[in-house]
Amino acid sequence: MSVEETQEQLLARHRKERKDLTNQITSLKKQASKKTRKQVNARCLELEQELEARHKSELAQLNGEQVSDGSQENEITPEMLLQQLNLDNDNASASNPESTATVVPAGTTSTPNTEVSADTQPSGQGKKRRNRQKERLAKREAEIARIKEEALKEAAEQPNLKEIEQTALDELCDVLKLKQIDIQPDGHCLFNSILDQLKVRHAGDVSYDYDFPEQYKGAVNITEMDVSSLRSLSACYIREHRDDFIPYLFDENTMTIKDLDEYTKTMETTAEWGGEVEILALSKVFGCPISILMSGRSTYKINEGAKNPELKLVYYKHSYTLGEHYNSLHDL
Repeated sequence: MSVEETQEQLLARHRKERKDLTNQITSLKKQASKKTRKQVNARCLELEQELEARHKSELAQLNGEQVSDGSQENEITPEMLLQQLNLDNDNASASNPESTATVVPAGTTSTPNTEVSADTQPSGQGKKRRNRQKERLAKREAEIARIKEEALKEAAEQPNLKEIEQTALDELCDVLKLKQIDIQPDGHCLFNSILDQLKVRHAGDVSYDYDFPEQYKGAVNITEMDVSSLRSLSACYIREHRDDFIPYLFDENTMTIKDLDEYTKTMETTAEWGGEVEILALSKVFGCPISILMSGRSTYKINEGAKNPELKLVYYKHSYTLGEHYNSLHDL
């Protein structure tokens, strides 16, 4: 927390951090499978508790209150793992005799001669005082080491979902004689995959019948299109066929229908991840089926009855750090 930060600025930052955490938790829960839902929910709860504790601490510091460890100062939780990097510095300070001082609670006055310092002790009192702070830190380190060991053991027992998924997709591609083409893993991956498919499967001298929206003002030649062109095409088509797409905009988290204009504006002007809605819209624009190869499920096909050449994508749920991802599929 910045020293110059006012209470109003601090509260505004807290609201933003809570909103960002809510979005992060929503994303984590959407990506969770039945096998990982329990771990994801536990992690989400930890994140919420950690943020709440930090906010309370920052408010207390701003108001000049003393932040106490409480009656459970020796209790170790998984959140304390995040403080491990600071423990070495704490240990160094605790072991320095010059840094040790008597703490006087707020609102009380220090009474002279109530405690004899180590320098003024009589020669007959050579017994060292216990360094309680150092003892507490040692206990914390031991508990943190135990928690880390348990976490590593639990992680080792979990199935390697990335490896399982990739092996299954490789086997499917071998059977179907398809090659996975790597696309940059970011918010544009779906649109880049479809663009690659269009250039491979709809290129050449053949003239295809496309249904470009009236609102669309971009390139109409496949070779001149880019990601922005496909984002604009899908957004314009959705706006011009509202009734067909509103059922896809139901938000399970808020139990409401997303605002279509706001949704399409976001998809058109940002790097927001595309999904089923955009795949359906682009399959209509280009008059073609779009198939998505997936691990553990049958191939998902959209707009199967369309007459133009099929576009082929592959979907990954566990193989990429950023989350869900699409690649393009070429024929061998």
